[in-house]
Amino acid sequence: MLDAENLADVVVGVIVVAAVALFVLLLTSRKVDDDERSRVRAFIPLFIGSAALWALFQQQFTVITIHSDTRLDRSLGDWTMPISWVQSFDPFFIILLAPVFAVLWTRLGDRQPGTPTKFSLGIVLMGSAFLVFLPMVGVSSVPVLWAGLILLVATLGELMVSPVGLSLSTRLAPRACPVLMVALCCLSVALGTALSGSLAGYYSEQTEAAYFGTLGAVTIAVGATLLVLSPWIRRMLRGVR
Repeated sequence: MLDAENLADVVVGVIVVAAVALFVLLLTSRKVDDDERSRVRAFIPLFIGSAALWALFQQQFTVITIHSDTRLDRSLGDWTMPISWVQSFDPFFIILLAPVFAVLWTRLGDRQPGTPTKFSLGIVLMGSAFLVFLPMVGVSSVPVLWAGLILLVATLGELMVSPVGLSLSTRLAPRACPVLMVALCCLSVALGTALSGSLAGYYSEQTEAAYFGTLGAVTIAVGATLLVLSPWIRRMLRGVR
């Protein structure tokens, strides 16, 4: 019943059931007041957006790794970058840019974008990272710095969503059950990660233009939809910025 071929799909199903159960539990609990219930509802589109971002971002360990291994020109002058180093682009950019984002949000204070807007922009950036693949479709030897550019855009998207989402889940949590909101935040990451495995099965060198283009466009559409919904989400947050 469970094997390597269907594992990702089964995990996706289990996570969806668990997430729905937690949302229902929070929305129907008598221990949750009206303001808290409104905030839980506001988190539903953010949960979906977070899962969409991670579904693309975590493909650096599946599709992007395969692409790097078979198509990447890792030569920089007389030196050839080890294939394993490609996985270091993202953590390098996080170490480099996380303090910049922290300073930026601190300096902006109340002028900074609200959480729904940050989510929207982060998801659009993640989708855009996949569109950056398109100019190199059919190129047999892709420059390693191009892969670095793709992962830079993806990391910018991650930094707009990941720490912000975790912080938001603690502030939206009902007083009676604070851990469940953090659990939902983690489940969005788990759902996206499992989806990245399911989606990777559709990738091949022959279909990469459609693969990268479709996933990038759909993810940008999710981010744009979230941006349109931002005023409604802010009202539902009932004072939580």
